[in-house]
Amino acid sequence: MAKKFKRSTSASRPQPAEATTPQATASGTGSISRRATASDFNPDYTPIIRDLKRIGTLAGTFFVVLIILSFILNR
Repeated sequence: MAKKFKRSTSASRPQPAEATTPQATASGTGSISRRATASDFNPDYTPIIRDLKRIGTLAGTFFVVLIILSFILNR
């Protein structure tokens, strides 16, 4: 089982003095950088999709085998 990690909240972190100045808030550079980092997050799910396809194929195969066995064993 994976080890669980606790995330620290942003309230416990000290805020930089530049973010509270009127110049930084007027220019809006802080909000732009936050939006840019949110759009930069693009995870790659190809191994997970491959595993899900494999699981689906195996499950379908098992169901087909069970159906065939039910017809064979009922005779």
